[in-house]
Amino acid sequence: MECISVFDMLKIGVGPSSSHTLGPWRAAENFLAELRDQDIIDSINRVKVDLYGSLSLTGKGHATDLAIMLGLSGADPEYVPVESIDVIISAIKNKKEIFLGNEIIIPFCFEKDIVFNRNFLPFHANGLTFTAFTDSGEYSTTFYSIGGGFVVKEEEDKSSETIKCAFPFPIEKATELLEFCASENKKISEIVYENEKSMRSEEEIHNELLRIWDTMLECMYIGCHTEGILPGGLNVRRRAYDMHKNLIGVLPYDNPYSWLQNIRQTEVKFRQILKWVSCFALAVNEVNASLGRVVTAPTNGSAGVIPAVLMYYLVIENHNAGEKEIKQFLMVAGEIGSIFKKGATISAAMGGCQAEIGVSSAMAAAALCELMGGTPEQVQMAAEIAMEHHLGLTCDPIGGLVQIPCIERNTMGAIKAINAAELALETDAKNAKVPLDKVINTMWETAKDMNSKYKETSEGGLAVGVGLADC
Repeated sequence: MECISVFDMLKIGVGPSSSHTLGPWRAAENFLAELRDQDIIDSINRVKVDLYGSLSLTGKGHATDLAIMLGLSGADPEYVPVESIDVIISAIKNKKEIFLGNEIIIPFCFEKDIVFNRNFLPFHANGLTFTAFTDSGEYSTTFYSIGGGFVVKEEEDKSSETIKCAFPFPIEKATELLEFCASENKKISEIVYENEKSMRSEEEIHNELLRIWDTMLECMYIGCHTEGILPGGLNVRRRAYDMHKNLIGVLPYDNPYSWLQNIRQTEVKFRQILKWVSCFALAVNEVNASLGRVVTAPTNGSAGVIPAVLMYYLVIENHNAGEKEIKQFLMVAGEIGSIFKKGATISAAMGGCQAEIGVSSAMAAAALCELMGGTPEQVQMAAEIAMEHHLGLTCDPIGGLVQIPCIERNTMGAIKAINAAELALETDAKNAKVPLDKVINTMWETAKDMNSKYKETSEGGLAVGVGLADC
């Protein structure tokens, strides 16, 4: 059984895509680590990268090539200053060389040394092969970006079944989570906390969860205060800025936390609530679309849903909420996401957008439901309702960019999550007809039946119905 931490499901990185940007970036870092293990990095005179399947078909729009260059340069997506990204990329392109792992300068022509192959590798839709050349031979290795920034090699994935989970409460299915909650008389967040304590100190858990929230809050803040056109050629105008300007009023603030306090003082009629939640989600994914720093939740393309719903709770539902509730929310969300990953997929290249927005909506619905007083059974019911109404959702980004329909889709996922939580809270969970495990299995079966052109290839749906020329 696989141990998946909250911090595996909620990662800090750079947009626009967890599977097509963050994953390849991490794969490049892993490749560098292998070169160091082989003790050949100093003798390399050329590096070539082959992209396959979905990584090739939508890689340009998802900045896959840029992420690989950044990864090969030794930059870390979690900590690299986002303002330095253009500088690093421009230097590589202009000089036609790369400072490999910050250790050795070698020739590198990104037009020739990153190859887009349309064919798919059999193991996963997102495959990429790195080849390093030396005077005495070459070294080649293949990675797969399986969604949410997770990267594996085929042999590692096959052997994962033999790895024993060290959690005190190992969970693969939703039913197992409920059994632990019942036997231990704990909430879902409390079970998750016990598992996390087997890997980290309480202080580390506290600090990392709040660092994740700080990144989410800062992302919303930046998105709400940045206007202009998103990069990529679709000429998509940022909307969070104008929407926020109309909502916030004239109250003064100078940082994300005073901003949050001011939002608590704004009007809270139904229409304003809808607008605020949508504004938060739009803001995150506009930052994501412009290579900004976001939290994969569980992916970059769906990064706006969870922060928007948590912000909704903080500024609308409970003005007294603080660090305790934030940590509780993130732990529940992470656990629900991990169950989806184990039982299905969080990769749009494998499952369509139901695997991204659907899963993020289920994560957010469950987390909100617990904060609102829901039982573990109601929490799982909220997740099930949210996913049930995303089943079959396709991934068909226009121009291969994480913009249309991706950005708006986060607002839909957030609103559905809130609705799902409220429905679950008003329902006796004993009367639920569809268990969470069943909807996860159904999502996976739907994913396998879905035509590949609706799985992040930009070969169907809106991606062909609306062209760049229309934009």
